[in-house]
Amino acid sequence: MRSALGWPDAPSCARPHHGGMALAFAAPLDQLFSATEVNEWAWMAARGEAELFAPGHPHGGDADSALAMLRRHAAAERRPDLLALIIAANARKVPVLLDDDALSLGFGHGGHTWPMHDLPSIEEVPWPTLHAIPIALVTGSNGKTTSVRLLAAMLKAHGLRTGFSCTDGVFFEGLRLETGDYSGPAGARAVLRHGEVEAAVLETARGGLLRRGLAIAHADAALVTNISDDHFGEYGIDDLDGLSATKLIVARALDANGALVLNADDAQLREHAQRLACRLAWFSLDDDHALLRAHRSGGGATCGMRDGHLWLEREWRRFDLGTVEAMPLTAQGRALYNISNIAGAALLADALGVSSTTIGEVLARFGRDRHDNPGRLEQWQFGGIHVLMDYAHNPEGLRGLLAIAQGMGGRGRLGLILGQAGNREEAEIRALAAVAASFAPDLVVLKDLETYMRGRAHGEVAGLLRNELLAQGLLADRLPMQASESAAARHALGWARPGDLLVLPVHGLKAKSDVGGLLDRLEAEGWQAGQPVPAT
Repeated sequence: MRSALGWPDAPSCARPHHGGMALAFAAPLDQLFSATEVNEWAWMAARGEAELFAPGHPHGGDADSALAMLRRHAAAERRPDLLALIIAANARKVPVLLDDDALSLGFGHGGHTWPMHDLPSIEEVPWPTLHAIPIALVTGSNGKTTSVRLLAAMLKAHGLRTGFSCTDGVFFEGLRLETGDYSGPAGARAVLRHGEVEAAVLETARGGLLRRGLAIAHADAALVTNISDDHFGEYGIDDLDGLSATKLIVARALDANGALVLNADDAQLREHAQRLACRLAWFSLDDDHALLRAHRSGGGATCGMRDGHLWLEREWRRFDLGTVEAMPLTAQGRALYNISNIAGAALLADALGVSSTTIGEVLARFGRDRHDNPGRLEQWQFGGIHVLMDYAHNPEGLRGLLAIAQGMGGRGRLGLILGQAGNREEAEIRALAAVAASFAPDLVVLKDLETYMRGRAHGEVAGLLRNELLAQGLLADRLPMQASESAAARHALGWARPGDLLVLPVHGLKAKSDVGGLLDRLEAEGWQAGQPVPAT
């Protein structure tokens, strides 16, 4: 008998596929297959007659055996004890968090977690102590981590012990608990299972949404910062429309009391919002944006800039959040994308009950210390040069960063380091180089992103960038190549002379630490442009 896998109903032992890796079923042999079926499979495999299909993927020509396989898997994985606990939690309005290893009932300081192999009975669960906590989801193409950190600071100032997850790790009350990209379900679970967390802010990136979906069924508010060309060609997403639909999955976690915060300056979000049923809040760089005016007329929440101030309005009440140029994140008002991030985070905070006074106080100070938002628009001035370090990782992000640099003026030259992750399509890589070329840099140090090679050979992405820069008219002797982000930054520093401005988009966590540490050292030691860069 042939199974859904293409060979007789395969045993739970490892079955090699064409990649040479072993795949196995979770259930033991005697739960899924008879001895006769196992022997038949082994006999056919020995003769080379067993076709190779990945476990769990039905054979297209054998629907009956595919259905039988599905029934066997379902029977082997049946957990009536787990189902009973979930039903009991739903009846008590206690949130549930489930993965392969553990079940959590309630979140943060109102939660408890049990391993899947040792679940309690319904009577053993301390139901009166279990409850939800305020949760915000943050997604979009650019500005996610800045928005997460800013909202976390507002919630902390509001008096809530706050945990958050982002591309740099998992954090609680300023303490880093995990290092790495935790912008997916694993980061959300780590925050929500921390026993002291009273509010959670969860960065929710496209990759996690497409691979694993949302970690939670309910959130109190969500933000989509913007939509721009990035990651096309992965998981069936090939255009802005598909990317917008992916980001807006976060709206499914909101009930009638939740709020979805959207960017009115983004055409894709305006279009998709027409098909959403949840409560909306809109932000824009222009407080007089037609969509904001229309939304306010019905009492809806908005945030926008007017006469140099940021204004938040809801239910026909207006709140002045302060002078935009005085907010450190805005770089004296030049960082337009951060003004958008601030407006979105302010609406999120308002939706979670943070007062306008607290929001304004946080905006007036957040970003003054580089440690508030590491790796995002960090600035150094020493030795006669000005340095910007940022995460800008796609054409739109780089355009915004270089526009800030251009607005700073100065009498010197512009130096830039440039790289891209290996999983981007060649068109996206060329687009990044074209943006760089449009600002006429005097130096572009091309680099590998050593932790983001993703199938590309060393120097391959840097070569594609270089070819496009040459096609855009930059001179070959201004396009050196380095094998790492840290080496690229050191090259740019060695090239710099008094009056120059260096723009350093750095992506890897270790590279950010290394480059930031080097810049701190040069500043502390009184290094001057034109001197040798100290050895590591």
